[in-house]
Formats: sequence, C-alpha cells, structure tokens
Amino acid sequence: MSPRVLVSDALSDAAVRVFRDRGIAVDVRPELGRDRDALIAAIPDYDGLAIRSATRVSEKVLAAATRLRVIGRAGIGVDNVDVPAASRRGVIVMNTPFGNAITTAEHAIALIFALVRQIPEANASTHAGKWEKNRFMGVELYNKTLGVIGAGNIGGIVCSRALGLGMKVIAYDPFLSDERARALGVTRVELDELLARADIITLHTPLTERTRNILSREALQRTKPGVRIVNCARGGLVDEAALAELLKSGHIAGAALDVFAVEPATESPLFGLPNVVLTPHLGASTVEAQENVALQVAEQMADYLLTGAVRNALNMPAVTAEEAAVMGPWLKLAGHLGSFVGQLTEEPIRAINVLYDGKVAEMNLDALNCAAIAGVLKATNPDVNLVSAPVIARERGIRVATTRQEKSGAFEAYIKLTVVTDRRERSIAGTVFSDGKPRFIQIKGINIDAEVGRHMLYTTNEDVPGIIGTLGRTMGENGVNIANFTLGRSGPGKDAIAILYLDDPVPPGVVDALLATGLFQQVSPLVFDVG
Repeated sequence: MSPRVLVSDALSDAAVRVFRDRGIAVDVRPELGRDRDALIAAIPDYDGLAIRSATRVSEKVLAAATRLRVIGRAGIGVDNVDVPAASRRGVIVMNTPFGNAITTAEHAIALIFALVRQIPEANASTHAGKWEKNRFMGVELYNKTLGVIGAGNIGGIVCSRALGLGMKVIAYDPFLSDERARALGVTRVELDELLARADIITLHTPLTERTRNILSREALQRTKPGVRIVNCARGGLVDEAALAELLKSGHIAGAALDVFAVEPATESPLFGLPNVVLTPHLGASTVEAQENVALQVAEQMADYLLTGAVRNALNMPAVTAEEAAVMGPWLKLAGHLGSFVGQLTEEPIRAINVLYDGKVAEMNLDALNCAAIAGVLKATNPDVNLVSAPVIARERGIRVATTRQEKSGAFEAYIKLTVVTDRRERSIAGTVFSDGKPRFIQIKGINIDAEVGRHMLYTTNEDVPGIIGTLGRTMGENGVNIANFTLGRSGPGKDAIAILYLDDPVPPGVVDALLATGLFQQVSPLVFDVG
C-alpha cells in the first residue's frame, strides 16, 4: 500500500503535486485544520500530516493517529504541535527552518519604513481626499542607530539590509561572538547600552524564558526618548500595555508590531493609537516564502515516507535505521550534555569542543555533534533542531572541534563536552550505562554519578558542613521532593558541587533563599528533555 498524506492547511498546488508525482496518495482538506473533532476522526487513515499554523496537533489528535509516521510543518514554528507527545508515539516532526528568513527580515524593514514615514496614516488620509502634506513629517533612516535584539539568521539579514541603508547597527545577543559581529559589520553591545543608544529597536529572538518580556516596562523606560520599537519575531517579547502607555506619553515615538502576546489579536491597548503600525503576523506571508516552505516540507515528507531519509526533524537525528538502534542513548546523552552547559552559559560562545572516548568514538559523530550543539543552542533558541544546529553555530561564529580517542579510563566509553567563551571554559562529561540511561560523570573536573531527570538543580559551593541539610530543608519547606541527590568535590574544603534530581520544577524564591544563606556560589535550576 502506498503512503497516504493528509494536507489539513492551505498548501500550494505545486507542493501537492510533489506527493502525487512520487506515488503518494494525498488528500487536501484544509477545513480539518479548523475542526479538531473532524481531524481526530480522519487522522487514523494517514501516514503523513502536512500542516501550517492553523492545525493544532494535540496529544488527543496524536492518540487517534494510529498510523501516522510523520508531521511536516511548512514553516519554522511548531508551537501548534505537541512534539513530546509525537516523540513518545514515534511520530517524526519536521519543519522548514530557513524557508522564510528573508521574507520575515524584509517585513521588519518594511515596517521600519512605514513607521518613520507614517505611510499607513498618510495613505488613509490621501484616500479620504485630504492633502495633509505638512502633517506627515518623517525622519530619515540614514545615519540613525538601529538596535537589533537577536542577531541570528533573520536578525543577521536585517543587519545587512540596514547597513545598506546607511544605518549604524548595534546588536545585543548573548551568543553573538566578536568574530560574527565583525562579519556582520555591527557593534556588539549589552542590552542596557542598546536601549540607551538606539533610535529604532527591532526584535529577532525566539520566545524563551530568558527572552520573555525582554522589553519590559522597566526596559522600555530606559530607552532613548523618541525611540521606535519594531517586533516581527514573537508575541510576548514586549510588554504591550507598557508600550501603549509610553507611546501616549511621547517617550516612545512609534511602534510597529507584526506579532502579539495573544493571537489572533482582536483587542489590544495598541489599537487606535496614531503612531502605531500593526499587521496580522505577516512576517512569512509572501508568495515566495509560502511556496518555498510548502515545497520543502513536501519533499522532506516524501523522502521519509518512501526512503526513510530524515531531514529537518525536531525529534529525530539524521541517522540510518541501523545506527539509530545503537546510538539512541548516546544521542540523548550528547543533547543532555549540551543542554547542561547551554543553560549555564550566558555569554557569547566561541567554541564547542567534543571529546569521544572508547566505543562511542566509532559511531556517527556528525549526528552526535548535532545533538550536542543543538543541546547548547536550545537554551536560547527552542526552534533549533539537529539539522539546523550546525548552520546556526556557524552563523554565530562558533567553532566546533571533535576529538576521538581510544578507551582511556574506567568507562567503556564517554563523551566530554567543553564550551569556550571569552571568560571561561565549562566542561561536563557523561556516559551511558548498561541500563541505557545517560549519566553525568564529571562536572568542572569533579567526579560524580548523576542520573538525568527533567527537573534538576545544580549548585556550587566550598566543601563545608551544612550543604546537604540546607538543600534538603529548603526543598522540603517548598514542597519539592528530591528523587536523587548527587554530591562531588575536588577535595576536603575545596570546590564542591551538588545535583538534585527533583520531581517538580524549582518554585519561585528557592534560588534566592539558597543564595541568601551565603553557602552557595551558584544555584541554577535546569530543565532537560527526557521524553
């Protein structure tokens, strides 16, 4: 029986032909993307599901998808797909991470022009039969300072376009290296400096716990008077209520938003303000971008369904079936090692060095490297997958080095990952035991044996009495159960570490309470994808 694909969102005719030309049966039913119950009723008959943003693939949909093997998202964001649930059910989730970068960057530039030249208002006025030439006095972009928050793929394109307009460009990105900044032709600055200097601020960062509300009320109040704010990235990066108040007060001269904290945006404090340009999430809405991502996702899905080839998968590496059976636990370990250092590193990364020792050195190191790099980068970009991770690392000027060596210690095999910044090196090593579970075996050169759990707490301190009691008591007082507790030290009275595997997330206030004791140098909650 030939594979069968359901298209539940609007996809181009050319993309549909890709499936049919390759012998794959395809049904185009975009109405199902807006009707969950109908989708649940239909999905058991399909091997593949091609979607855009309208279709929500929940755990209930996946539970009904007994035959489903692959979900293809035409675009980058997969907020509408329960990826962990798909992983648990063995369903591959693919996206097209680079298909709409130029389009989104161009929309940001277009909004900047619309904002500084008041084009929407002038257009409406002229259509109304008025001739208010003196009312719409604009400002030039030439020689103005553009502050770019997030200088990754899309942000880098915006930087290039802005420099072509004769703008001065400064960029804030914790992972932007000096080398990458020089290659882009921009000046790397801290966020406070960007807020103080920029005439226009544009955001191009994903929405993570670190970036949520990055332009908070306090941050907006620290901006240069007369600044203009542009957001084509993600809703939730800007405090919209505070933005509206500062627009009304005149501190902020204007704002242009393509994304909102709640979408569809049917109400907002920004609605009706004269110095605001709003569009309904059009960043990726060009003929070229929509066609590119549709064709890409169709080709990727067809390749997988017909040959087993995997590209741009968020939850599966590009490895053969034979390799996957052996490498699965090691791929998880590499990702966990990267995630550990990624969550702890808040300055630009210059290099990622990965050492493979013993039998793991004979495996597919390209895939293992991708898992390690993706783990590092996911801390700031949750859209990174095993395929896009090396590309993004290169764009950020991060050097990746791999070393193989024969068995050299007590373990049959292990992986050691080291992240290098301008200020420090941070290393962690791990192995996979016979039970198939990844373990951390060394941090900061201190030997440990720590099982990896979803919610963990990492602390550093001097080796003094009271650490175990303080950690246990504080967790108990806050209702958090400790599943596992691992300690290590470099020597009596010297550097020591602790890793707590917790049943629940670390509650607010626990970190401050532990630091207030004066016993700890570092207290860091960590979250790992152990699905």
